[in-house]
Amino acid sequence: MICCVRSLGLAGIAGCMVMAECFLSNGLPAFEIVGLPDAAVKESRERVRAAAKSSGFKFPVSRITVNLAPAGVRKTGTMYDLPILLGLLSASRLVKPPTQDQAFLGELSLEGNLRPVSGVLPMALAARDAGIRTLFVPAENAAEATLARGPEVIPVTSVLQLAAHLNGDRLIPPEPLWEPQAGGGVDLDFQEVKGQENVKRALEIAAAGGHNVLLVGPPGSGKSMLSKRLPSILPDMTWEESLEVSKVYSVLGLLTKQQPLIQKRPFRSPHHTVSAAGLAGGGSNPRPGEISMAHQGVLFLDELPEFKKDTLDIMRQPLEDGKVTISRANGAVTYPAEFMLVCAMNPCKCGWYGDPSDRCICSQAAVETYQSRISGPLLDRIDLIVDVPALQYEDLRRKETAETSADIRQRVNAARQRQHRRFQELNIHCNARMSSAQTQKFCTLSEACSQLMKAAFQSMNLTARSYDRILRVARTIADLDDCTEIQPNHVAEAIQYRATALGG
Repeated sequence: MICCVRSLGLAGIAGCMVMAECFLSNGLPAFEIVGLPDAAVKESRERVRAAAKSSGFKFPVSRITVNLAPAGVRKTGTMYDLPILLGLLSASRLVKPPTQDQAFLGELSLEGNLRPVSGVLPMALAARDAGIRTLFVPAENAAEATLARGPEVIPVTSVLQLAAHLNGDRLIPPEPLWEPQAGGGVDLDFQEVKGQENVKRALEIAAAGGHNVLLVGPPGSGKSMLSKRLPSILPDMTWEESLEVSKVYSVLGLLTKQQPLIQKRPFRSPHHTVSAAGLAGGGSNPRPGEISMAHQGVLFLDELPEFKKDTLDIMRQPLEDGKVTISRANGAVTYPAEFMLVCAMNPCKCGWYGDPSDRCICSQAAVETYQSRISGPLLDRIDLIVDVPALQYEDLRRKETAETSADIRQRVNAARQRQHRRFQELNIHCNARMSSAQTQKFCTLSEACSQLMKAAFQSMNLTARSYDRILRVARTIADLDDCTEIQPNHVAEAIQYRATALGG
């Protein structure tokens, strides 16, 4: 007797359809799972057997073969427990066989209850695209599955409950669509930051165009404080962006029943001891890293020179492509990595190089050694390099009310709307994501602007990449000023963000 049950699996952060083919035959009792299962899938044999017996079903005494098709694709995870058990019960005629427009996934406890699994959101999206009309998932994952806005989602708590539903004895009501809630936690506000108006201006430009930033200054100057407030001026995520980010967090098992959707732009701040795999993703069964968790948000690297050089250099290609590909012997997976890189560092080991107080105790050789920990190719991918001076007593005592994040955010949103209109026919959403060809098209310069750029190119030894990045920053400054054409003052301001000892 053969019974086929449709299920789903994961390939990176994308869902894929899987068919659980259950075959009962004569012969010595045995239970085999084929179709490139990993250890977690093979262990489902014991969970399925215990769950069936605990639920009061007679486990078939026969030779059992389960094939997870397509057999050439590796299967990982525990989501196949439920479809395997359902296939066995249907093949034994204890439960009505499911239809081909139904799909099932879930991990079984030994008592026959369903436990939540990771990656339900991308699997639900794959079910929608495959024409699945009804999706059965663990009750804890049901709200997340409804975000696909496709199949009807049935929340299942136990095997007995599912059997009663399929046999028509007691139907399970479908899960209502989860709707985003307004409000949320209070963001840190730029109003709380004393002074540093030049840095706030640079961060406003970065937020408006999605640019990468490096803050260089002595200890206590407010680099971390300013960086942590950057999300408060970033534009709200669209529904599509929220789904993209939530897929990453879903695969990592970080979504909850109460909050199945990431609505705020991520802010990730890994410690400088993070490994290359922790930053970019990897492992024997690859998982997303910090740069993918920062997708559509901010990746903040504090004390940048303390990170391992090879770890930092891993980011070079993702910064260009907006994605990271992890290759293994059994295949490759691609994760999204479209993020703003915000870094902070001291100018030297003691932190006071270049300060007017003359407190620096480092030799020139020590300063150069410290700064050389940041490779030139990585530095070339940073759009704005900003000097953060030490705060003066007068700045701390100043009683004037600083500009709020809400005020800055209005200007950022207006600039992003101009970019949206500019790129509405293209697959980009901000100036920082323009290609070289797009940069030449949308960042045309007048004769006066060209003369400025020529002088900067020759005096600062710019590369072609840094030349393009200056143009993109100038385009963003023009957008903030609501100017159709880039003006000389926009170019001059963009150039100054590379006129530093680190960037020059």
